[in-house]
Amino acid sequence: MRLTRFTDYALRSLIFLGLRGEEGGRIREIAEHYGISEHHLTKVIQELARAGFVQTVRGRGGGLRLARPPEAIGVGAVVRALEEDLSLVECFAPGSRCVIRRSCGLKGVLGEALEAFLAVLDRYTLADLLGPEAQLRRALRLPEPLAP
Repeated sequence: MRLTRFTDYALRSLIFLGLRGEEGGRIREIAEHYGISEHHLTKVIQELARAGFVQTVRGRGGGLRLARPPEAIGVGAVVRALEEDLSLVECFAPGSRCVIRRSCGLKGVLGEALEAFLAVLDRYTLADLLGPEAQLRRALRLPEPLAP
């Protein structure tokens, strides 16, 4: 199983915004910290907003924030929302033309593996991914949050 770069960028963007908390961020800033394409990231953020994971605020003082607390953003939900096709092999897709699909055991085995993969992701939230906060902040060159 391999996730697309689109989903990878989405998860990394959520981590960045989770670290920033209420301060949020901007697409340009996220792209710079990760060294990724701002153009591509714009599409990713639009999809995260459409799926209800990110809130976008236009205009002066605008930017991006998480639409929900990190504890309420499931990793499995993000993957399901952003991966266009979780079909591991052709027979998973509608309209499959595989000639052995009715008698092949591969579909069942791969289906079980995909369910197990998603079940593991479902056990984690964005809050879990933010666990090594100090190390993440150093890696992204983000300042420590101000004390309340």
